[in-house]
Amino acid sequence: MKRKHKRLTFVAVGMALLAVAVALMLVVFEGSVVFFYSPTDVKEKQVPPEKRFRLGGLVEEKSVAKASDGLTTTFRVTDLANVVTVTYRGLLPDLFREGQGVVAEGKLRPDGVFVASEVLAKHDETYMPPEVADALKKGGQWKGEKSVKKP
Repeated sequence: MKRKHKRLTFVAVGMALLAVAVALMLVVFEGSVVFFYSPTDVKEKQVPPEKRFRLGGLVEEKSVAKASDGLTTTFRVTDLANVVTVTYRGLLPDLFREGQGVVAEGKLRPDGVFVASEVLAKHDETYMPPEVADALKKGGQWKGEKSVKKP
């Protein structure tokens, strides 16, 4: 083999290895991307069951119910236009309460119930997660700028 052919082969193999590495990185990264949806988005976009995403909104008043096992909690998340029922097994954050902003991460069951693997609540009286505030604004349900504090 001539020196020129060896260099060309080396460059071709290097480019192929680089392409494989980039493809593997994209596959791994795609699996870790978690999208944010409001209850209206869930209803309108027909989110496929078992797809992992974040659901954000307000905990609906008088919707929190604890199961007899003491660990499972069911509540409804609303963006004041639509509602999604959420079930969570585990300890809720101390600051979780009705009428406050919440972001839950998990999957939607085929029956439309969101099974949360993690629940995040506000961290003080004036905070609402930015995604929740944006979803409420987009839905035309926003009541004012005063209650949002940027982290």
